[in-house]
Amino acid sequence: MTPLAEAIARRIAEGGPMTVADYMEQCLFHPTLGYYTTHEPFGAAGDFVTAPEISQMFGELLGLWAADTWMRLGTPASFVLAELGPGRGTMMADALRAARVVPGFLRAAHVVLVEASPRLRDKQAEKLNGQSAEWVGSVEELPAGPLILLANEFFDALPIRQFVRTPEGIAERMVGLGEDGALVFGLRPGARLDAHAEARLRAAPSGALLEICPAGLAIAEKLGARLAATGGAALFIDYGHRGEREPAGGFGDTLQALRAHAYDDVLAHPGEADLTAHVDFAALAHAAAAAGARAFGPIGQGALLERLGLDARAERLKRDADASTRATIDAARARLAGTGAAEMGTLFKALALVHPELDSIAGFAPDEEFPRTPA
Repeated sequence: MTPLAEAIARRIAEGGPMTVADYMEQCLFHPTLGYYTTHEPFGAAGDFVTAPEISQMFGELLGLWAADTWMRLGTPASFVLAELGPGRGTMMADALRAARVVPGFLRAAHVVLVEASPRLRDKQAEKLNGQSAEWVGSVEELPAGPLILLANEFFDALPIRQFVRTPEGIAERMVGLGEDGALVFGLRPGARLDAHAEARLRAAPSGALLEICPAGLAIAEKLGARLAATGGAALFIDYGHRGEREPAGGFGDTLQALRAHAYDDVLAHPGEADLTAHVDFAALAHAAAAAGARAFGPIGQGALLERLGLDARAERLKRDADASTRATIDAARARLAGTGAAEMGTLFKALALVHPELDSIAGFAPDEEFPRTPA
């Protein structure tokens, strides 16, 4: 057992099984033994590589998206440019560099990074290389004013709860202890959900599993209300359900562990593996729309980047490059937008939230607006 596994086992022995959300919270954010507390997850030396680390093109295109959004808002003299979960700060640094081409954008931008980790805040400040910025610990702490917000691979790490429809009713999936003292999954009967989620699960076949991310829904609701009140837009990019080959709309067990760039047993190495779950974009869109925002998407990451000019940017970078660099750029372009099993173009989805009076947003077609009310 890892040190955190032993601590979790003691807690379960004393207080009973814990929810999947509590387990994820401990694994990722335990103050001394959690994964994000003790590990450097990003890059080849870590456990996974994010899109901004694959190529500068990703952050640059999102920076241009933010600049285009600022112009659609009427070029306010001051606005908040925020990022949720900025990692090492690579994406924001690339975004700001690209957005310099739009006159007045950087002068108007109040850069704010939503990051709780002091260790990562230091890395982000280093990456920003003197760019004026503010750090806050939560969405609630964002300064007032029009908001343009980016979030890449943020929602997939928020703790989820899992509920199963059984012949006896709805049960919640829990983490408990087996006879040998090892961590195991089990079910707690008599679980209660909100009316909408319960209706969805009761309409599903017996054995269906529904994932709910309370923290993610709360953030989407807060941002939806904020955008409706003060103006702006938010862009979320994250793991999403593919559709035909995977369960959609939050159904199915998507909880996974990643350790040293390979999949791991979710219960095997608490504190030493990254835990994520696919994002239910429909649920986020519903929450934001109910709070007053409009939503566009979700669409594939590949489609978004191509519409924002990925091919043109790749060709520009290749113009004066040697053969090896050109091949690297082509490989990065394929990784970001391709549709293969190891590529991100369809596995990752993008969702935009906007002020209710903003009827279009870069990267999304008008007919890709998400329904304002649940189906």
